[in-house]
Amino acid sequence: MVRLNKIYTRTGDDGTTGLGDGSRRTKDDLRIEAFGTVDEANACIGMARVHLADTNPQIDKMLGSVQNDMFDLGADLCTPDTGKPLDYEPLRIIDTQVERIERDIDALNDHLEPLRSFVLNGGTAAAAALHLARTIARRAERLMVALARQPGEHVNPAALRYINRLSDLLFVAARAANDNGKGDVLWVPGKNR
Repeated sequence: MVRLNKIYTRTGDDGTTGLGDGSRRTKDDLRIEAFGTVDEANACIGMARVHLADTNPQIDKMLGSVQNDMFDLGADLCTPDTGKPLDYEPLRIIDTQVERIERDIDALNDHLEPLRSFVLNGGTAAAAALHLARTIARRAERLMVALARQPGEHVNPAALRYINRLSDLLFVAARAANDNGKGDVLWVPGKNR
């Protein structure tokens, strides 16, 4: 159980922050950037949900599960797998979370108009927020991949699969929020030449 009695601790005033294993890193460390960007994507998903609660409860429910998973992902990234024993079992993303997202993608995609061009980010307010969340999730994925390539760093492979699927889910959810693709704004190559 998480308990937050005091919001400020002053321990980060020196430009460092604590990880789940008790170690400290600078706030611009790649690991901190990765889980900070996961948090940013999660906040944007929350913005999208404001527009979906009354109009599309199915997507809102899916995204509620995703928001909880995003905290799991942040916890996963916050606790480096160094091979050293910990006093607790760290929270990790697992394959069943990835599989649930895949089922959600398939369920939404079954009702979408086929794509004939790339989709411009926009349409309804919910779709625009979902497209923004998608681009932030892609940035989080790039940071996670870069982190995994660093010597001495490890990123849970299931976490990488999760963040990759998440951007796909956010894309199809944005299209679903645009009247199942009928309200998508499509790219017209060279339109303004």
